[in-house]
Amino acid sequence: MAGLWIRVGLTVLAIVLFALLIQTAAGGRVAFVVAFGCLVIWVVFQLWHLQKLNSWLGDFRLAKTPRGLGTWDILYSAIYRLAKSYERQQAQLKTSLESFRSATEAMPDGVIALDSHNQVTYASDRACRHAGIRVPADYGRSILNILRHPGFAEYLEGKVWDQPVVLRNVPTLGRVLQIQVVPYGQSDRLALTRDITQIDKLETMRQDFVANVSHELRTPLTVVSGYVETLQAIPMDEAQRNQVLQTMGQQTARMQALIDDLLTLSKLESEQRPSSEITIHMSDMLSRLHHDAERLSRGAHQVVLQNQAPSLQLVGDAQELASAFGNLVSNAVRYTPTGGTITIGWEARHGGQAEFWVLDTGPGIESQHIGRLTERFYRIDKDRSRVTGGTGLGLAIVKHIAARHEARLDIESQVGQGSRFSLLFPERRVSQTA
Repeated sequence: MAGLWIRVGLTVLAIVLFALLIQTAAGGRVAFVVAFGCLVIWVVFQLWHLQKLNSWLGDFRLAKTPRGLGTWDILYSAIYRLAKSYERQQAQLKTSLESFRSATEAMPDGVIALDSHNQVTYASDRACRHAGIRVPADYGRSILNILRHPGFAEYLEGKVWDQPVVLRNVPTLGRVLQIQVVPYGQSDRLALTRDITQIDKLETMRQDFVANVSHELRTPLTVVSGYVETLQAIPMDEAQRNQVLQTMGQQTARMQALIDDLLTLSKLESEQRPSSEITIHMSDMLSRLHHDAERLSRGAHQVVLQNQAPSLQLVGDAQELASAFGNLVSNAVRYTPTGGTITIGWEARHGGQAEFWVLDTGPGIESQHIGRLTERFYRIDKDRSRVTGGTGLGLAIVKHIAARHEARLDIESQVGQGSRFSLLFPERRVSQTA
């Protein structure tokens, strides 16, 4: 801009000088000197202000607005007012953007702003984690090139956005993402993202739970119902009747055990802490567990008790802990072949901790199953589990009781050698008797 004005000024100066030279040639030497001096002063004045304007615009700061004379002062003031107005607008825009960003970051959902061509113009931190967006590198890229999923492309281009779309294994394997597009403005839209992986997992577990409970109850109910019809329709002698009634009693007991375990598990899940906490004499507890294991085994196994810390007691809910210990012991008895050995142990650990453990010489458990053993109704061998009489809820109950008593459930197993189930209790749960 300054260069243009300088060229214009020099052009005008050249024209005036040419005119004055003609006049001088005609004999007006005094007039030439006066006119030339005035012209030089005027040109220097204009060039000086142009230089000031050029310097100011090159390093523009309102605090350094130059002062001028006449028209130049009016020009400087006009530029100052225009810049001040622009600065206020920029501040307001920045405030609005910060407010928008704060609002989107506070939302439980991720927010992605898209233009009419589905290009990303903004993404909140949560949306970046959900959809794998990199900020600012992905600004200006189509969301379809970032979030690659046929279902999402069909949903976005179909423009029927009254319901969200659920995408599985996006952007990583195992992730479940819910996205709903909301139009705003003339042609822009917002994509609201929500990670529903845990919700989907819980829903799957609920469905599996209902299906498993239904299946577990259906089998004994079918047996009992069939025998009832048999008793009603077919005459039987006393021996046959007793056998039928015995089978019905076994199936009824199986259903009762399942219902009792379900009620126990429901209670444990609804309460965060034990209902009562007392000092439990572990020697008495271990003796009862040893006796129960021998009675359940009926002489089929060798049951060994190793109380290596008779002076250590536990603080907690006696009924819950007896249930947890009993489940571990009964599992060992059920799954250890005849002639095997079951060892029940209690010992001190470093840091004032204490450990209850059950060791068996059963068939062992393959490593891929160990992490899922505490899931409700998870069975390694379903047919064998039903024969042994388990409900499939024992280890889930143990897991919840352990959590309520701040204990850690550890499972170690080797195929063909046996398994070791242990509960490690923290120091604050252990007391020492004299």
